[in-house]
Amino acid sequence: MATDPPTIHDWAGGRPALERWLGRFYDLVEDDDLLAPVFGGRVSAQHRRDVTTWWCEVMGGPGDYTAALGGYERMLAHHRGLQISPEQRLRFVTLLSRAADAELPDDPELRAALMGYAEWGTRLAVQNSAVDAAVVEHAPVPRWGWGVAPPYRPGV
Repeated sequence: MATDPPTIHDWAGGRPALERWLGRFYDLVEDDDLLAPVFGGRVSAQHRRDVTTWWCEVMGGPGDYTAALGGYERMLAHHRGLQISPEQRLRFVTLLSRAADAELPDDPELRAALMGYAEWGTRLAVQNSAVDAAVVEHAPVPRWGWGVAPPYRPGV
């Protein structure tokens, strides 16, 4: 009898792994001419912690972003009015992938899940960041799953 697959959060290595990945990502952002200005040239330690907390919750980890940091509404507020361009969105996803190459296991299912969320989430961020955006004001933090490609686990 097969057991349920682990969460993406757990399969990736939990918060420490996501923290390393997103830390590397934000290091790349700080050196990027297109994205660094969005963050004022530097990405604060607080921003890095909060985004890691968001990703942990989205990927099936603890619900700490909702419990302590304001949930979906707070994340939405951070993006409103930023006017994120399609070029910035693509660069963001590209740097997430590059950072994953350096910090996460070379696991096709894990990468598909993470990058699937990155594509989905950044496209929503572009829409929600438009000056005249008609946003969904209240929603739960998404809980991302494996989709069609759960991790391969021999013998399970």
